[in-house]
Amino acid sequence: MAEFTLHIDGMHCGSCIRRVTQALTATEGLKVEEVRLGAARLSAADKAPVDLAIAILTKAGYTAHLEQ
Repeated sequence: MAEFTLHIDGMHCGSCIRRVTQALTATEGLKVEEVRLGAARLSAADKAPVDLAIAILTKAGYTAHLEQ
């Protein structure tokens, strides 16, 4: 399983962490390792879920990109 971290803009509080966690947990193919203000660490079997995770977060109202 590949692990990756997304940088997430627009997170300011515990409610944001909960919203991001719920959105990512509901996404098939992703395992949420950690969510903190401004970032989420995830794991997945392949790279395709990275784009899916970014799209899910965009739909939830956050801008995200893969940390290098």
